[in-house]
Amino acid sequence: MTTTAQPTTPAEIVDEFLRLVMIPDPASASRYTAPDIRIRFTGNRPMTAPGDTSAFNAKRYAWVKKKIERTETVAGGSEDETVVYSLGTLYGAWPDGTPFEGNRYVDRYVVRRGLIVQMDVWNDSAEWLLVRAGLATL
Repeated sequence: MTTTAQPTTPAEIVDEFLRLVMIPDPASASRYTAPDIRIRFTGNRPMTAPGDTSAFNAKRYAWVKKKIERTETVAGGSEDETVVYSLGTLYGAWPDGTPFEGNRYVDRYVVRRGLIVQMDVWNDSAEWLLVRAGLATL
């Protein structure tokens, strides 16, 4: 039987959180968040739990996943508090089933004493939706 090691570094915590939230399994992902987590999702939307982000994504996409290109821990952090960035692209399908890939994202996390206390999310989806609606060009 194989057992998975518990994440210990802030970067490992963020990567495991993202793995779970992309399943989506927001309940399990919540093990890595503080009860009072502050989430600022795309479009400056305030949210209070990983399940909120999963519910939002379920309305915007038929399905979506992250291709993590790198996870960066900001220099100068401490065991008490560290900033971690996750950078990569999104891939999936729009609600009509049209596939997409290469949609850039940047997530910023504040990890305090082993728990994510703040999450900020940016991606190109809104711009891509404007193009699909004929309201913008690439």
